[in-house]
Amino acid sequence: MPARTPIIASTAAEKLIALGKQIRAHRKALRISATTAAEAAGMSRVTLHRIEKGEPSVTMGAYLNAMEAQGMDFGIIKPTGVAADAPNEDRKGWIPARIRLADYPQLKQLAWQVHGTDELTPVEALSIYERNWRHVDVQALEPRERQLVDALRIGLGERSGVV
Repeated sequence: MPARTPIIASTAAEKLIALGKQIRAHRKALRISATTAAEAAGMSRVTLHRIEKGEPSVTMGAYLNAMEAQGMDFGIIKPTGVAADAPNEDRKGWIPARIRLADYPQLKQLAWQVHGTDELTPVEALSIYERNWRHVDVQALEPRERQLVDALRIGLGERSGVV
């Protein structure tokens, strides 16, 4: 059951609604379903829907998870010691909302039959890895791709036991 809605200033409520609209618009622009975005953010579809409506009873952490899963930047706080344009290599356990085939060489080879798209949902990527794991050169897996496989297995569940 959702928490009771806290009493907040009307300007704060307007900002939450605007933030929720931005999160929804970004998800729609990426053509990601609410279910996929919610799975990538580690929350239920209902919680994501509440975020997109700007409900103040949803935790700030959930808002930030929804944004991070879609690659959105909150724009206020930059991590200390990280350059603004430097890629964050320490993303253990992080699952992107869309997985670019060009970023993961082994997945790109496994997904040879996928036409008309350069990106997959996390569920699609895990399914391809699981069905074709016997063709993966585990020794040649880049650390980033290994982290993706591990995150998909942990986050979405290991269904076949081969990954």
